Amino acid sequence: MKTFYRSTKDKWISGVCGGLGEHFSQDPLLIRILFIVLSLLSGIGIVLYLLLWILAPVNPET
Repeated sequence: MKTFYRSTKDKWISGVCGGLGEHFSQDPLLIRILFIVLSLLSGIGIVLYLLLWILAPVNPET
């Protein structure tokens, strides 16, 4: 089972989107755009991002 970690290589603010990109094998830019859209439409993107920032550990392998 693959564990979600915040990225230390591909990060702009905290590495949440980079970590999600690595975990789901997707481009982190698409995930960043999704968070921006969710933030603008309902504000839930900000809440999700902050929760993942607080709860997700940093990748220990880097």
